[in-house]
This record gives sequence, structure tokens and C-alpha cells, in this order.
Amino acid sequence: MQENGKETPQEIKGWNWGAFIYNVFWGVGNKTYLPLLTLIPVFNIFWIFVVGFKGNEWAWQKGDYKDVETFRAVQATWNRAGLWNFIISIAIFAIYLIFIWSVLMNFFDQ
Repeated sequence: MQENGKETPQEIKGWNWGAFIYNVFWGVGNKTYLPLLTLIPVFNIFWIFVVGFKGNEWAWQKGDYKDVETFRAVQATWNRAGLWNFIISIAIFAIYLIFIWSVLMNFFDQ
């Protein structure tokens, strides 16, 4: 796909954790506004995966990057933050499930 006369390099295509987790903020920060569609209830469950997968391409098309290395350096920060947020969220959810399970077991043992 070409937009603004720019062809997306093959090496930047792929998953972007920053776009997946911080979709609205990432979209505004990268001047690509399709991630704002994640504000639509129910549709957002599907769309966050599209944003995570297509995010790098959209950011490249809308951004003013001189080369792939500069682009990767910028997106590495988003990726790192998004991945850490995802891992922490899963860990908190697991702790929450363990807590609920233990409370229910104590409740039914009485």
C-alpha cells in the first residue's frame, strides 16, 4: 500500500505492542487516526488486533522518517511500553483470579 507516495518497507511490517495496547494515544502520537475507531464499543474488540498488526505500516505512511532505523528506534519505545503493560495486566488478572478462587473456596468450605 502506498500513501503520500511512500512505499512501506517489508522489514517494518509486523506486530506493534504499543499500537495494540495504547491504540488511541499511539494513533494520535503517530498522526494516524484509524486507531480512534477503537473507541466504538464492541467493534474495538476486533479493531485493537487490526491496529496492532497494521500499526507499523500506518505509522510509516503518516510519519516523516528518514530511514528504517529511525522508525524502529521510535517504535521500540512504544513496543517496550506496550509489551510491559500487557505482561503486567496479565499478571494482575491472574492474581485477581487466584484471589477470587481462594475467597470462593473459603466461602464454600464453611
